[in-house]
Amino acid sequence: MFKTNEGMIDRAIRVIVGLVLLAAFFMYPDASWRYWTLVGIIPLVTGLVGTCPVYSVFGISTCPTRKA
Repeated sequence: MFKTNEGMIDRAIRVIVGLVLLAAFFMYPDASWRYWTLVGIIPLVTGLVGTCPVYSVFGISTCPTRKA
């Protein structure tokens, strides 16, 4: 479907950031900025899937190159 364009470190960072943002949503139920933390869904999903649409648009890839 989509070509993987994220390396393992990039994916791990995205998953961690996404989980931290989503945890903040549940940890601060009365905060006015709470719903902004739902943006954590984006890095979480892209980290789990392994492809980033923005990277695809700009032709960026953090995957290591394979040696022939």
